[in-house]
Amino acid sequence: MKHTVITYGSYGAITGFLIFILHLALGKGLDYGTLEVLGYVSIVVSLSFIYFGIKHYRDRINNGSVSLGKAILIGVLISVLVGVGIAIADFIYTAYINPDFFKEYSQMLINEGKGDDVIEMTSTMGALFMLALVIVIGFIITIISGVILQRK
Repeated sequence: MKHTVITYGSYGAITGFLIFILHLALGKGLDYGTLEVLGYVSIVVSLSFIYFGIKHYRDRINNGSVSLGKAILIGVLISVLVGVGIAIADFIYTAYINPDFFKEYSQMLINEGKGDDVIEMTSTMGALFMLALVIVIGFIITIISGVILQRK
């Protein structure tokens, strides 16, 4: 199981990094709303490796069976690895590539009249938020994948 988690978690993290680099190269001039949608799409694409990791474990490691509990364990661990990778990319972006990101984003929210609850974010807080978000989305994908792939 450890090998499956590390392999598919790494695939997801690498995919997240590659999509992040594509965003940097091709995303110039896009508005924050579009970038936000692309960000969520990249998270889901990166987390798609949860399904493939559970399927690999079931079919190649565990003789064609996997319980829902084991599928959840595999999926959550893959989510954590993907989340760490995406959080690191987020931190690098907000700390070094675009250190004014949170200031600019907060100002955009204020200009749109949505700034009542704007909090001062730092690169570390943003990365931790991203980690938590990826794990939550990963858990949802894990449950769906586990239900689809479970066999006793």
